[in-house]
Amino acid sequence: MGCIKMIKEIILHKIKSASEYILVFLKWSGISIFIGLIGGCVGALFHASVNEANIIFFKYDKLIFLLPVGGLLIVAMYKKSNMLHNKGTDSILASIRNDTRVPFALAPLIFISTVITHLLGGSAGREGAALQLGGSIGSNVGRLFHLDEKDIHIVIMCGMSSVFSALFGTPITAALFALGVTSVGIMYYSGLVPCLISSLTAYLIIKLFGIAPTHFDLIYTPSANLITILQTILIAVLCAELSIIFCTVMHYTARYLKIWFKNPYLRIVVGALAVIALTYITGTRDYNGSGMSVIENAVIGGYTKNWAWALKILFTAITIGAGFKGGEIVPTFFIGATFGCFIAKLIGITPGFGAAVGMIAMFCGVLNCPVAAIILSVELFGSEGFILFAIAAGVSYMLSGYYGLYSTQKIMYSKLKAEYINQDTK
Repeated sequence: MGCIKMIKEIILHKIKSASEYILVFLKWSGISIFIGLIGGCVGALFHASVNEANIIFFKYDKLIFLLPVGGLLIVAMYKKSNMLHNKGTDSILASIRNDTRVPFALAPLIFISTVITHLLGGSAGREGAALQLGGSIGSNVGRLFHLDEKDIHIVIMCGMSSVFSALFGTPITAALFALGVTSVGIMYYSGLVPCLISSLTAYLIIKLFGIAPTHFDLIYTPSANLITILQTILIAVLCAELSIIFCTVMHYTARYLKIWFKNPYLRIVVGALAVIALTYITGTRDYNGSGMSVIENAVIGGYTKNWAWALKILFTAITIGAGFKGGEIVPTFFIGATFGCFIAKLIGITPGFGAAVGMIAMFCGVLNCPVAAIILSVELFGSEGFILFAIAAGVSYMLSGYYGLYSTQKIMYSKLKAEYINQDTK
């Protein structure tokens, strides 16, 4: 009898344990779907708004002369909302590691400001704004459901995943990126299922709205042999160094513009005038807006201007550093695609494939997310060149050092040896 009783207790214990996992799964499934629905709808609207803003700008490119006015409006909105000193995406990343509350006002502010930036010819992306939109959505949904601080960290990542997925149509990359971008070397696996559910829900929402995922059909993908591996490594090495340059220029441009022009209104007007001047000096609108058409020309057509990557760095650094809003990820793709295409022509590899390698290597170099970068290559270009893209991501990650676009990002483990590091002393 004692043996039977013991067996019953073991069975009951196992059932209770299993039920706890099932209840947690159901809890997060419900919350994640809810966030994915909101993030997908907001992301779809944001996608359409930014695209329309770019179309209008390139149709009426004299709108660039209103860029200073748009800048003043952005500063005024942020000042009115007491968010003039908000650090944008950095504040979202910081909120995942601590108990900092993400203000609800951040979502409409970054939405409107990014649209203004694109409408009037600022050089910026949209994914940085997506992370802020998603982070704000996730944080406030967490408050709505009265989640504790640990769970709110997960819903913030869910929000980031959902809007990133809605904008790019890359749900797996979105989930892995949100899990790994905050603390490099540590993957928040407790958030894996919630982030996947949120990003996949948002992905289904944009498909429902008829928004096509971002995808490039490469004309030719070389097989992995000794020559192509060495060529890929060379492009990745150069992109790793270029990622350091890009991050450094972005940080120092923002820092010195704040030192030279302490008044935010004056700073953003000076930045706008500089973008206008550069636009007319270069004689092209290629470097205004997100530049997706230039990326497509490089990847699909194998064509780029030799110094397009350098000019995009300059345009983007001034735009974001002066106080305009948007993101740095699409400019990163622009820089990687044009630089990779340029280098590919010099070393004898297919220019379109070189552009694709450059995009993945730059993405990994500036964001320090090798796993997300490898998965991104599959979602953007298909699996045919998987080995070469994985090599590019790994090399770029190792050689890009401890630089990154986001100052609050923490690299927790050394890139050179298997040990925990103190980022302040590296």
